[in-house]
Amino acid sequence: MIFCSGQIGIDPKTSNLVQGIENQTKQILENLKNILEEAGSSLDKVIKTTIFLTNINDFQKVNEIYGQYFSFHKPARSTVCVASLPKGALIEIEAIALREKF
Repeated sequence: MIFCSGQIGIDPKTSNLVQGIENQTKQILENLKNILEEAGSSLDKVIKTTIFLTNINDFQKVNEIYGQYFSFHKPARSTVCVASLPKGALIEIEAIALREKF
């Protein structure tokens, strides 16, 4: 199993937090995709995610983008509203995945 700690929308090229809930969500999911592939897994092997939102009203926007990355495969998911996140992020996502190669 691969346990990915919480990711915020940091652009790995600039080390800066991208702006806006949509951009942060996309950046996080792209970062998770890259991390999992590097570790011998993929988004298709994710079995559980936890999403932390600073504004629960962003849930619908996040859910639409999340669905683009998990369109056929639907891992178990929890979403929690929190008071704040590191660097002023609007969203954080952590994931648990299975390895493809042993």
